Amino acid sequence: MTPLAPDVVLDDETYVDTDLSGQRAGGARLLDCRFERCRADGLQLRRARLSGCTLVELRAVDLDVAESQWSDTTLEGARLGAVSAYGAQLTRVAVTGGKLDYVNLRGATLSDVTFEGVVLGELDLSDATLTDVRLLDCRLDVLSLSAGTRLERVDLTGATLHVVNGLDGLRGATVSETQLFELAPLLADHLGIVVAD
Repeated sequence: MTPLAPDVVLDDETYVDTDLSGQRAGGARLLDCRFERCRADGLQLRRARLSGCTLVELRAVDLDVAESQWSDTTLEGARLGAVSAYGAQLTRVAVTGGKLDYVNLRGATLSDVTFEGVVLGELDLSDATLTDVRLLDCRLDVLSLSAGTRLERVDLTGATLHVVNGLDGLRGATVSETQLFELAPLLADHLGIVVAD
């Protein structure tokens, strides 16, 4: 098992029950690697590239994957908190199960990404660009958007939305009738509409 290190190239490596906490591997290239039941508190993978990787039951707080590139990668049953992923690029990525909290995807680019059965505590998509993104059977407690958020074919119908900040950023999203009804008071307030009985 090759240790993580800055700019290292890892091909078809497997890490099981490994503590990766505090390691710094900025600029690393991870190809067809598998991480299973690993701990990764404070792991730094800034500007890393992950391709064809599988991450199963990853546990981490303060994970830094800012400006990283993920393609053809799956994240299953993860429990992550305080994730810095601003400026990241996610292409053909599947996130299934688990819980992700305080995820900063500001300025990120997501294309063909699916979240399924995931509890999302707080997700910041300010100034992000999303294309062909789906949330299926997800709970999303706080969604933060901005006028700079760009959504195209983004399906939120399978998500339970609790709080949405930056309603202008919802342009281009698909919501269900129930979600629209729940968002109506926020939309009315945002538009300055007075609703009288």
